[in-house]
Amino acid sequence: MSQYDEGHTVAGWTGAAVAVACSACLAVAVVGWTPGWYLGLVLLVVAAVLTWVLHLAGWGKAAGSRPRAAWGVRDTSARAGHPDCFACRLAGRRGEAAVVPKRARTVETRTG
Repeated sequence: MSQYDEGHTVAGWTGAAVAVACSACLAVAVVGWTPGWYLGLVLLVVAAVLTWVLHLAGWGKAAGSRPRAAWGVRDTSARAGHPDCFACRLAGRRGEAAVVPKRARTVETRTG
Protein backbone atom coordinates (compact mmCIF):
# COMPACT_ATOMS: atom_id res chain seq x y z
CA MET A 1 0.00 0.00 0.00
CA SER A 2 1.24 3.47 -0.77
CA GLN A 3 2.06 5.94 1.94
CA TYR A 4 -0.31 8.43 0.35
CA ASP A 5 -4.06 8.20 0.34
CA GLU A 6 -4.95 10.45 -2.57
CA GLY A 7 -8.53 9.84 -3.64
CA HIS A 8 -9.57 7.73 -0.68
CA THR A 9 -12.54 9.99 0.00
CA VAL A 10 -16.26 9.87 -0.63
CA ALA A 11 -15.85 12.76 -3.08
CA GLY A 12 -13.06 10.97 -4.93
CA TRP A 13 -14.85 7.65 -5.26
CA THR A 14 -18.17 9.23 -6.25
CA GLY A 15 -16.55 11.42 -8.90
CA ALA A 16 -14.59 8.46 -10.25
CA ALA A 17 -17.74 6.31 -10.50
CA VAL A 18 -19.58 8.98 -12.48
CA ALA A 19 -16.50 9.47 -14.69
CA VAL A 20 -16.44 5.72 -15.45
CA ALA A 21 -20.08 5.95 -16.55
CA CYS A 22 -19.08 8.94 -18.70
CA SER A 23 -16.29 6.90 -20.30
CA ALA A 24 -18.67 4.01 -21.00
CA CYS A 25 -21.16 6.32 -22.73
CA LEU A 26 -18.41 7.90 -24.83
CA ALA A 27 -17.03 4.47 -25.75
CA VAL A 28 -20.43 3.33 -26.97
CA ALA A 29 -20.80 6.62 -28.85
CA VAL A 30 -17.62 5.88 -30.79
CA VAL A 31 -19.21 2.77 -32.30
CA GLY A 32 -22.33 4.58 -33.40
CA TRP A 33 -24.72 5.44 -30.57
CA THR A 34 -25.09 9.20 -31.15
CA PRO A 35 -26.85 10.10 -27.85
CA GLY A 36 -23.80 8.67 -26.07
CA TRP A 37 -21.77 11.77 -27.01
CA TYR A 38 -24.21 14.10 -25.32
CA LEU A 39 -24.81 11.86 -22.33
CA GLY A 40 -21.08 11.30 -21.89
CA LEU A 41 -20.28 15.01 -21.99
CA VAL A 42 -23.08 15.79 -19.52
CA LEU A 43 -21.78 13.06 -17.18
CA LEU A 44 -18.28 14.52 -17.45
CA VAL A 45 -19.53 17.89 -16.21
CA VAL A 46 -21.65 16.18 -13.53
CA ALA A 47 -18.60 14.23 -12.29
CA ALA A 48 -16.51 17.39 -11.96
CA VAL A 49 -19.21 19.44 -10.24
CA LEU A 50 -20.30 16.59 -7.96
CA THR A 51 -16.72 15.94 -6.82
CA TRP A 52 -16.20 19.65 -6.16
CA VAL A 53 -19.44 20.04 -4.19
CA LEU A 54 -18.72 16.94 -2.09
CA HIS A 55 -15.20 18.22 -1.39
CA LEU A 56 -16.58 21.55 -0.19
CA ALA A 57 -19.17 19.74 1.94
CA GLY A 58 -16.37 18.02 3.83
CA TRP A 59 -16.27 14.67 2.05
CA GLY A 60 -12.93 15.44 0.40
CA LYS A 61 -9.62 16.25 2.04
CA ALA A 62 -6.60 18.48 1.83
CA ALA A 63 -3.51 17.30 -0.03
CA GLY A 64 -1.10 15.00 1.78
CA SER A 65 -1.42 11.84 3.78
CA ARG A 66 -3.59 11.15 6.82
CA PRO A 67 -4.14 8.16 9.09
CA ARG A 68 -6.13 5.23 7.70
CA ALA A 69 -8.73 5.68 10.47
CA ALA A 70 -9.64 9.07 8.95
CA TRP A 71 -10.56 7.57 5.56
CA GLY A 72 -14.28 7.98 4.85
CA VAL A 73 -14.73 10.41 7.73
CA ARG A 74 -16.14 13.86 7.10
CA ASP A 75 -13.53 16.64 7.23
CA THR A 76 -14.82 19.40 9.48
CA SER A 77 -12.06 21.84 8.49
CA ALA A 78 -13.38 22.08 4.91
CA ARG A 79 -15.78 24.88 5.81
CA ALA A 80 -12.85 27.28 6.30
CA GLY A 81 -10.98 25.91 3.29
CA HIS A 82 -7.89 23.78 2.97
CA PRO A 83 -4.57 25.61 2.63
CA ASP A 84 -3.17 25.44 -0.94
CA CYS A 85 -6.34 23.75 -2.26
CA PHE A 86 -7.45 24.73 -5.77
CA ALA A 87 -11.04 23.54 -5.23
CA CYS A 88 -11.37 25.61 -2.05
CA ARG A 89 -9.88 28.69 -3.76
CA LEU A 90 -12.47 28.35 -6.56
CA ALA A 91 -15.19 28.52 -3.92
CA GLY A 92 -13.62 31.57 -2.28
CA ARG A 93 -12.33 29.65 0.72
CA ARG A 94 -8.74 30.70 1.26
CA GLY A 95 -7.74 28.41 4.10
CA GLU A 96 -6.45 31.19 6.36
CA ALA A 97 -9.23 30.52 8.85
CA ALA A 98 -8.02 26.94 9.22
CA VAL A 99 -4.89 28.23 10.95
CA VAL A 100 -5.75 29.42 14.43
CA PRO A 101 -3.68 32.46 15.42
CA LYS A 102 -1.92 32.48 18.74
CA ARG A 103 -3.66 34.47 21.42
CA ALA A 104 -1.98 37.65 22.44
CA ARG A 105 -0.61 37.44 25.92
CA THR A 106 -1.85 40.05 28.30
CA VAL A 107 0.54 41.46 30.80
CA GLU A 108 -0.91 41.97 34.22
CA THR A 109 0.57 44.66 36.39
CA ARG A 110 0.18 44.56 40.12
CA THR A 111 -0.03 47.66 42.16
CA GLY A 112 0.38 47.92 45.79
